Amino acid sequence: MEVSSLQKWVKTAPSKALVIRINLVCLAIFLVVYATLLLQPSSSVYFENAASLVRCSLRECHHKEEKSLKMKAVLEEPELKHRMPKQNASKIEVPSFFAEMGKGMKMGMVNMHEDDVSEWSSLGETTQVYFERVSQFFNWTDLFPEWIDEEEESDVPSCPEIPMPEFAAYETMDLIIAKLPCKYPEEGWARDVFRLQVHMIVANLVVKKGRKGWNWKPKVVLWSKCRPMLELFRCKDLVKQENEWLYYEVDVKWLEQKVSLPVGSCNLALPLWEQGIDKVYDTSNLERSVQSEARAKREAYATVLHSSEGYVCGAIMLAQTLLRSGTKRDLVLLLDSSISAVKRRALEESGWKIRVITRIRNPRAENGTYNEYNYSKFRLWQLTEYERVIFIDADIIVLRNLDILFHFPQLSATGNDQSIFNSGIMVLEPSNCTFDVLMSRRHDVVSYNGGDQGFLNEIFVWWHRLPRRVNFLKNFWANTTLEASVKNAMFGADPPKLYAIHYLGLKPWHCYRDYDCNWDVEDQRVYASDVAHRRWWKVHDSMDERLQRLCRLTRKRRTELNWERRKAGKLGLADMHWKINVTDPRRQGSLLMD
Repeated sequence: MEVSSLQKWVKTAPSKALVIRINLVCLAIFLVVYATLLLQPSSSVYFENAASLVRCSLRECHHKEEKSLKMKAVLEEPELKHRMPKQNASKIEVPSFFAEMGKGMKMGMVNMHEDDVSEWSSLGETTQVYFERVSQFFNWTDLFPEWIDEEEESDVPSCPEIPMPEFAAYETMDLIIAKLPCKYPEEGWARDVFRLQVHMIVANLVVKKGRKGWNWKPKVVLWSKCRPMLELFRCKDLVKQENEWLYYEVDVKWLEQKVSLPVGSCNLALPLWEQGIDKVYDTSNLERSVQSEARAKREAYATVLHSSEGYVCGAIMLAQTLLRSGTKRDLVLLLDSSISAVKRRALEESGWKIRVITRIRNPRAENGTYNEYNYSKFRLWQLTEYERVIFIDADIIVLRNLDILFHFPQLSATGNDQSIFNSGIMVLEPSNCTFDVLMSRRHDVVSYNGGDQGFLNEIFVWWHRLPRRVNFLKNFWANTTLEASVKNAMFGADPPKLYAIHYLGLKPWHCYRDYDCNWDVEDQRVYASDVAHRRWWKVHDSMDERLQRLCRLTRKRRTELNWERRKAGKLGLADMHWKINVTDPRRQGSLLMD
């Protein structure tokens, strides 16, 4: 019926049909041209949609390698574009210290293509280094996701790529000059991906194109309203500063290692196994690289005790487990005057070299709180007789040799949550000027948890992820049977699968040895594991009895334990740990400490 009506209409109005045909042909031509333009590769469009490709928190977009699909923020390197400065470009004047550098230099300029740098041509040849700016939708959490599949049980972690210049297109440079982005004092200014991109471009230019000179140290000049990232441009390499200009002579070998590591915590700096939890990577080359005696003398393990003697037992256990792991490094303990002479001698007997320090107060902490003097940890950067130090919290026991971690630079650590690292075990590089930076920032840096971990995460925002087995946290946040089964299997494995166990919550030496007393306190139950508890006491029992005495209960703690057990009973906590008959001999009055 509809067809015959259409035929009648065409016969009665041939001129209209012709017009329709002409319109259809024009429309077809337009669609062909539009589709051709639309399907052309466009890097800028790709960057603007980077967020959908690189958002990798949890398990959502960890693509397997066999699918030949990796998260990328760039498809191909854009052609070098020669852009002219804006008509109203700001003039970048040459700092006075350039007079000492001489003339005739080849200078690479980064992020300065929109500025007037005409004055610089009198010093030598200037070359703008062009790159595609990272998308505004590319977030810090794309590089530093909260979780990655470290065990590679289902996927292989991979990182999004930050656009880089075509380095091969540039000649060797005598000097690299860059204008660094700075959004200070905006919230989160230090975690600006564009800021990181410019730092990474400069660092890679130094490694790939910087002229080394007689001292093997390429020259870098940075202009910035806020301090350059300590993670790439160390204050110890700073030669001169004039207002917002900073001149560095960079240790290229050190920097080469830094830029060879993953661009964020989206991948492990130290992969320990291949696809599947039991197929282990060959790390023998790394292990050999840290075994020389000369190197061992320049590196150390360290911990800190301050304000009370509550962690003396933990520090003794840490020293004993480190020595049993076979390390030849020094064990350095920083402690303050709160530790008695008797306990200092016991700590020395357990293996520590004692250094007495003055505590450092957190100016933002309340009086008498746990975090009041946690900034004392900054003293670690004053151990300048060592090139690298591995800090380990005193509530950790070591189950396997950790010397391989000395291969990695500052700051290497395991993930905690969100985009931050856990400071319980971290690789750092002592430096007096870094210590000065930490001290100078005490008043303006806001720590998310009020302690040293939050503070250090604001200073070292670009860090390198170590496997969680290196610093395995004793917690059960998911509160599932599967989580408890997997983690307890790891805690109890013999030979050990973990390198170290970090005892969060109430500490084993503050509990009866019969069970983990975290079970008896409602807000501490997420830290409870009888398997991990038994492992700690097994190590304790293998120590010399003179050292075991330092792990006795105080009268006050025994009273608290008994009260917590009674409260758990009144609440009727279903796990019934409060009903367990306590046989721990340390509860006896004659064995209690004051």
